[in-house]
Amino acid sequence: MKRLQIGSLFVLLFTSLVLAACGAAPAAAPTATVAAPTEEIVPPTVVPAPLDIVDTAVADGRFTTLVAAVQAAGLVDTLKGAGPFTVFAPTDEAFAKLPAGTVETLLKPENLETLKNILLYHVVSGNVMAADVVTLDGKTADTVAGSAVNISVKDGKVYLNENAQVIITDIVTSNGVIHVIDTVLTPPAKLADIVDTAVADGRFTTLVAAVQAAGLVDTLKGAGPFTVFAPTDEAFAKLPAGTVETLLKPENLETLKNTLLYHVVSGKVMAADVVTLDGKMADTAFAGKSIAISVKDGKVYLNKTVQVIITDIETTNGVIHVIDTVLLPE
Repeated sequence: MKRLQIGSLFVLLFTSLVLAACGAAPAAAPTATVAAPTEEIVPPTVVPAPLDIVDTAVADGRFTTLVAAVQAAGLVDTLKGAGPFTVFAPTDEAFAKLPAGTVETLLKPENLETLKNILLYHVVSGNVMAADVVTLDGKTADTVAGSAVNISVKDGKVYLNENAQVIITDIVTSNGVIHVIDTVLTPPAKLADIVDTAVADGRFTTLVAAVQAAGLVDTLKGAGPFTVFAPTDEAFAKLPAGTVETLLKPENLETLKNTLLYHVVSGKVMAADVVTLDGKMADTAFAGKSIAISVKDGKVYLNKTVQVIITDIETTNGVIHVIDTVLLPE
């Protein structure tokens, strides 16, 4: 019985030692995983490419009338072209300053060429930034329409043709630049020759009839240049009653012709030149006859009594100065 107990104790002791030995080995510590710090990834800023002139004007919202006019004139493809172009863009408020009905009239199909010419008068070839424009004070810039626009700078502000102010500058587009103006630019009328200019003016109906009767139309449509001192209808009306009717008779053709030629000087003599001729004579196209020029209080007179009342009406073949009395050769 004792031997059994001793054996049992031995087994129990052995088992305890084995268990103790197993418990003595340290268990492996769990490995902690530490995430390495990461930088925040910021996507690159995408800068949209600039739009072309037309799309920029459409997106802006201040040029709805201008855009409609460009579309009506068939100039969309032109202003989407490579360019570069500098566009002086009138706002909707600028178009609203035009006389009532002007825009509607210009948008009619029969006025297409006029509309196109007006719009192209707002476009200059090249990329002219504001820093360049302000250096052009007193100068002109040729427009795509073929006529020049005058540039002036007053108190740091830029004006075109004296009255259209540039109010916003340097709107950059993919094919040029837009400068915003507060007034629609009106291109100068296309020049005509002396006869056609007189006809279109409306103040010279008697003079035109006399030129036609004297057979001088082709002469005054010639290359020239000529300076014409043109009497108005009111000037002819100051002649004694029946004088014009008598001059227009076929038998008085030479007298009429010489009277008209007495109003013509060879060359293009502008007003600035005329005022320097005080006390001098100018030979006329009436052979052997001259007119005397005098200047009094800044006013120019011919043969002492005939006043020049309007100057420098330019034509393709000379210039017209308007006078208040018909010149009569002695």
